[in-house]
Amino acid sequence: MKNFRLFIITIIFTIGFGACSPEDPFTSVSSPPPSNEEIFPGITLCENGFAGQFPCEGYDLLSRINLSTLGGIRGADSWGWTDPTTGKEYALITTDANSCFVDITDPINPIFLGSLPTATNPSNWRDIKVYQNHAFIVSEAPGHGMQVFDLTRLRNVTNAPQTFTADALYTGFGSAHNIVINEDTGFAYAVGAMTLDDSLFSFDGGPHFINIQNPTNPVAAGGYPNDAYSHDAQVVTYSGPDTEHVGKEIFIGSNTNEVVIVDITNKNNPIQLATIDYADIGYTHQGWFTEDQRYFILGDELDEINSGFNSRSIVFDLSDLDNPSVSMSYTGPTPAIDHNGYIKGNTFFLANYTAGVRILDISNIGANQIQETGYFDTYPSTDNATFNGLWNVYPYFESGNIVLSDINSGLFIIRKSTD
Repeated sequence: MKNFRLFIITIIFTIGFGACSPEDPFTSVSSPPPSNEEIFPGITLCENGFAGQFPCEGYDLLSRINLSTLGGIRGADSWGWTDPTTGKEYALITTDANSCFVDITDPINPIFLGSLPTATNPSNWRDIKVYQNHAFIVSEAPGHGMQVFDLTRLRNVTNAPQTFTADALYTGFGSAHNIVINEDTGFAYAVGAMTLDDSLFSFDGGPHFINIQNPTNPVAAGGYPNDAYSHDAQVVTYSGPDTEHVGKEIFIGSNTNEVVIVDITNKNNPIQLATIDYADIGYTHQGWFTEDQRYFILGDELDEINSGFNSRSIVFDLSDLDNPSVSMSYTGPTPAIDHNGYIKGNTFFLANYTAGVRILDISNIGANQIQETGYFDTYPSTDNATFNGLWNVYPYFESGNIVLSDINSGLFIIRKSTD
């Protein structure tokens, strides 16, 4: 059964069906809007429902940088880094061709410092995370491996933008869809990874474990093949309400047609705790724990297309990790497809493709109540269920600056409006 399931998943990815695909068979990516400028400094307030051309509610546009400046054709993932020595904030944004580093300490006047080119070929899928002042980058480009870049090098950039080289390259796998890091333990997890020759899934597409405690000397640490392909995941040192598992390292995988919960504390003996599915499954894509680690909010990337309803987020009650249950679902105001979502405090920041970023109040999630409190739409032409617009949101800077990475238009920096 597992081999049959792996075969089906391979077919899915061969035709580009779903799975973060700007080349999905239902749609194609539009070109970025033409402009004589490439960097757009200066704040544009959200007034009367718009910040310039962009629909909004409660969030101002501080600045943006077009893909042409970043050196890519399509935008992809984003993350952030705060320099612990200087306090400066940096946006990290990936494109089909590279990974880019932007000083946004003054968010109204961002400085594009430079880029790290792809390790092999261009690819529409390139993801980036941070641990111990280093960026870790994977891609679905064949034979790419995991690039490691020392972010402290950004302190001394002159004559920007520069073209950087990687500080290390891990070649324990070839391509990978995404990279997940547990900063508490110093382990990275490549999901959707292929073997070095990209002929087969590494660990059947399940998480490929890497010890990154010495960031420039990554070491293979095993993997988990038992639940087949993991498209995305979150890994935490568990501190939630299930006292049986407090202190353990828990993997929550979004595995295309189910959510899997695995105890990966012992890298040599991962233990599946539970799996759970839900109604109207399209493509189980990505999810995130609430800060108390009781609830897990999941996005399905194809349910809007397949079932015809508006953007849907599914909430799981994980108060018992061995017996998870579906708690509720939230339906948004547009038909746009939901992509990546992250939680900060009682706020859920959802990258919602053509509807931009949606900001949701989850303070009453225990009472099955979620309410939209704001948004910023980076793709104003439509809210249809197509794979255009916003790929990712990074909301974790202490300054309140929020980084958005848009497939069609590049980098946006926004911030909550002040009264």
